[in-house]
Amino acid sequence: MPVDLIALLSPTNLILFIVVLTRLSGLMTTAPLISTYPIPMQIKTWLMAMVAFIMFPIVLAKTGFQMPTSIPELSIILLKEFMIGYIIGFVANVVFIGVEIAADLISMQMGLTASQALNPMTGDTSPILSQAYTILASMIFIGLNGYQWLFAAVYKTFQIMPPGYEITISGTLVQNVIFLTSQIFVVGLGIALPIFSVLVITDVLLGFVSKMMPNMNIFMVALPVKIYMGLLLFVMLIPLMYSQLQVLIEKYLASIITILGG
Repeated sequence: MPVDLIALLSPTNLILFIVVLTRLSGLMTTAPLISTYPIPMQIKTWLMAMVAFIMFPIVLAKTGFQMPTSIPELSIILLKEFMIGYIIGFVANVVFIGVEIAADLISMQMGLTASQALNPMTGDTSPILSQAYTILASMIFIGLNGYQWLFAAVYKTFQIMPPGYEITISGTLVQNVIFLTSQIFVVGLGIALPIFSVLVITDVLLGFVSKMMPNMNIFMVALPVKIYMGLLLFVMLIPLMYSQLQVLIEKYLASIITILGG
């Protein structure tokens, strides 16, 4: 038993555990909910350490990790591992960023940008409608067991990109990340367009009313009308938004391995 314990605590195994923990730490930096919700850092650290402890024996058995011979080599390995985890979390977080953009566009068109409240997801102030969209996306993410997808993706990346000194940043990976970043705006506009377009048409109609009735204080009429119409459309479109967000979240969770070249 002492021999097994000494073998388990060998320098190579300890370094490999740190490598696994570093990749999971990169995931924690950008993953939905856990990176934005104000969870104490101690809880995040212990959570990642527990997952790394569970994943470590499998990685040890299936990867031929070689001990780095110098501090610069170890630093490069850890940087690579952090980048891999960071990309995984970023891919999963694309839909959430797009949802925030969509909510900001709708809030601006409704005239709700002046009404700011503390957003517990980001720790900053944001429009109330943005919080509603974010909470809806978070519930869908939890309902789809999103973190099981993320941890499974991290495990698969250890097979596709095993820990080691060699690091390759291919043109395909860069192209995929750039394309994915551009999709943030596509997702945001796709979610906001139904309500945003109706509110724009409402502005045009109110402009015609202002021309036909110049004595009417159109601003006093337009503000509540746009707010009521925007909220009504939001409630009516919740089932469609739920289906759309579910498809988008599943799509981006399933594409993580493809983005990394798997």
